[in-house]
Amino acid sequence: MERMPQPALESEAPDFTLDALDPDGNVRPVTLHALRGKWVVLFFYPADFSFVCPTEVRGFASLHEEFVAAGAVILGVSPDDIRTHRAWAGELGGLPYPLLSDVANEVAQAYGAAVEGQPRPDRATFVIDPDGLLLYTERVARNVGRGVVETLRILQALQTGRLCPADWHPGEQTFDPALDAPRPQLAADV
Repeated sequence: MERMPQPALESEAPDFTLDALDPDGNVRPVTLHALRGKWVVLFFYPADFSFVCPTEVRGFASLHEEFVAAGAVILGVSPDDIRTHRAWAGELGGLPYPLLSDVANEVAQAYGAAVEGQPRPDRATFVIDPDGLLLYTERVARNVGRGVVETLRILQALQTGRLCPADWHPGEQTFDPALDAPRPQLAADV
């Protein structure tokens, strides 16, 4: 089984159309291209009704307002069908963002989050900018949940369009190499 390569950073994110269970319990298609102009946090998870996945899905739900305030749309994707998503969302008490159904795992494969023939994707997170460019990717072993707070921090850092040091948080200093950094004087300049 060969893993599809992940799309390169700053390349166009692979487009897709998948059926989604929206927060109101309706089924509607979600197309990535239709979300142009918005930041998108796309996360793949292995399965509904599992052990680690609910902690992640609830984590994104608990920070949903902060993601919305940052101008981002959250999309959760697994190979479970809409009926299963509906039952699981009900068990979780509802979700404020849609769960998409990638039954054939094709979108997960296009993003390099699954191996061809593998029935379930890895835990993978992607941040896509308003122009449809892929600016952040993360893949984690299935036994470890991703850091939702870190995903929000990364989104906020990317939105500055500036250089952000390690462990940067909103309100802290950023840098613009063209304006902020002193230019080192080279021997040729003397």
